[in-house]
Amino acid sequence: MFKLTVILLAAVSILALAGVASADSPHFKRGSPAALSDNGLTFSQKASVSGLGNGDIVVTLTITNVQPTARCVNPAGQEKVPGQNPAPSDVSGSVAIPGADIKNGNLTITVSTAAPTTPIPGAPDCPNTSWTENITDMALTSSSVATLTFWADVNSNGVVDGGDFVILTATTP
Repeated sequence: MFKLTVILLAAVSILALAGVASADSPHFKRGSPAALSDNGLTFSQKASVSGLGNGDIVVTLTITNVQPTARCVNPAGQEKVPGQNPAPSDVSGSVAIPGADIKNGNLTITVSTAAPTTPIPGAPDCPNTSWTENITDMALTSSSVATLTFWADVNSNGVVDGGDFVILTATTP
């Protein structure tokens, strides 16, 4: 009976310690996330976080209502008329962080969006499809919203998928 009690107490103690070891309370450090940086065709945002566990994470940056600026070039290579700017679009980017890069629950990371596909296939905003439509700039609008999200990379595949869950998120109007 004594052995069984000792084994049960040991098992309960191990489970209790495991719960404490995996307890995370992630939060942004003061002044984080930083303001968005406009890099021309991409955007980036820096953030510092504390209270992370040791697991792999994926950090995503998604920005809605970004306005591209485009230029039309004729088949002779001359820019004759400015393009009618394409409709606002959404942009995003992500970076995978292995748990080994998280030091004492702290992480500072910069995430950038991907550049748009240019030239735009079919040149829809130019005089005809024989022209080339090149995106020359991406700009935030008054209705742009940026969301920075830290995801638990449950299966350590470096992408956000069905089994992953949000650890921390921030939205910037």
